[in-house]
Amino acid sequence: MGDERAELDFWSFVDLAGHRLSDELGFPHRLATRLLLTLNRASAIVTYDLESTVHRPRGHSWAGFRLLFVTWLAGPLEPGRAAALAGMSRAAVSNLAKTLVADGMLVRTPGERDGRSVILSLTDDGRRAMLEIFAAQNERERQWAGVLTETEQRMLIMLLDKLIAGRHQFDVRERS
Repeated sequence: MGDERAELDFWSFVDLAGHRLSDELGFPHRLATRLLLTLNRASAIVTYDLESTVHRPRGHSWAGFRLLFVTWLAGPLEPGRAAALAGMSRAAVSNLAKTLVADGMLVRTPGERDGRSVILSLTDDGRRAMLEIFAAQNERERQWAGVLTETEQRMLIMLLDKLIAGRHQFDVRERS
């Protein structure tokens, strides 16, 4: 068995995990485990690809792009609202904002709500950069999505939307 495990790739590991969890250990939800392992793997692969081919070569991280993206399209925003839209913690937004301000991509201005609130918005350089960055990202998205037909793309979106909407049926913890 030692040699078999040394030769495992992700998919043979998923098969092994399903077998061991279900048949040997008695966990009954084998298909659910496979679904979530596959979903997480797909997300990790796509995210890593976008970060390594689009964002890192331009000096940014995936998290930095997410903050710039929501600020570009929905901003100017308070950091808490930016965090909710980007699916990040407020602390992560605060730390990223410092870096992006130093890089000349974002500006922090005092908010009107109270003396402590701030508003994040893109600088002119940030707007110009986002046009270029998103052009590259959108082309890479097209390449990924192109593996599926348009109908398959719509079906996958529908299924993922249904999965996400179903989270209200049980106690889900999420950033908001």
